[in-house]
Amino acid sequence: MKLLITGGAGFIGTNLVSHFLDGGHKVTVYDNLSRRGSTRNLEWLLQKSATTSGLEFIRGDVRDADGVAGAADGADVIIHLAAQVAVTTSVVDPRHDFLVNTLGTVNVLEAARTSASNPIVVFTSTNKVYGGMEDIRIAERETRYEYADEPYKNGVDETRPLDFHSPYGCSKGAADQYVRDFHRIYGLRTTVFRMSCIYGPHQFGNEDQGWVAHFAIAALLGLPIKIFGDGKQVRDVLFVEDLIRAFCLVIEHPDLAGGKIYNVGGGVENTISVWREFGPALSEMAGRTITASVGDWRPGDQLVYVSKTERIRNDLGWSPRVSVHRGIERLYQWIKDNQRDISTTLAPVPA
Repeated sequence: MKLLITGGAGFIGTNLVSHFLDGGHKVTVYDNLSRRGSTRNLEWLLQKSATTSGLEFIRGDVRDADGVAGAADGADVIIHLAAQVAVTTSVVDPRHDFLVNTLGTVNVLEAARTSASNPIVVFTSTNKVYGGMEDIRIAERETRYEYADEPYKNGVDETRPLDFHSPYGCSKGAADQYVRDFHRIYGLRTTVFRMSCIYGPHQFGNEDQGWVAHFAIAALLGLPIKIFGDGKQVRDVLFVEDLIRAFCLVIEHPDLAGGKIYNVGGGVENTISVWREFGPALSEMAGRTITASVGDWRPGDQLVYVSKTERIRNDLGWSPRVSVHRGIERLYQWIKDNQRDISTTLAPVPA
């Protein structure tokens, strides 16, 4: 196959590109390298592909419609990952957030629609399209919050009404609906993943996004950690290796997955509270007590979000295989093995 992966030098993109290169496929990475760590990821991919001709890199921005169209020419599959990914950044600059996330996605869809190769398109959306979900009763336990209403005991499914909250939720939610509608109106083979917290190697998380890797990196490097709220917020987390299997199943079964929206996450079996449970796990791995300062709650922060993944399991036979504890151990080991590179990559930029 020939694949185009926008944002291919990001965390998820790097793991996907590596997987498809190992499978002997041709991969074009389209990335503006604006994310801290993306240049290091690209260097790693180029080293990996040095003995093959399977990787092409185009430095470009999804806001450039002509650039996206050129990169998509002849692609069998487009995986659209490029995005503005932080709620906080969207609040500061909502116009930029809209242009990258919504207009950028329309540019990708138009490139696919006008392509002679009729590519499969997979778009990574977010659970933030469901908003704060304030109508669901929440129970507070010693170390976590959990859903108290019976219909949500196994998580949130795709029939949950959309309720965009924050400019980020609006921009990704609008893009999510454009992707779905391009299947209905134009017959494009599109699939939407509404994702929970994805984590794994090559993730240079920060305070605004990628909290699992951010906390683990900070613990290993002795950097300060700040949480927002009381740390009992619960998320289902998914190791990137399991996400890659989901992408592959969509590509293998485009007729089954075409036009579908799937909640993709770790599910009820792989939940953890952001600090009250993750903090002690980090302390155990580090062999010392890891502490965090506390800030105010962030706008739109859900007390609980857990994906119900029954639809993708029924359609494609997918379910997570890597447990939350095993996945965190693997991420922590990758950080230890690459500590020097990570420290250099995340060093403050001189003024």
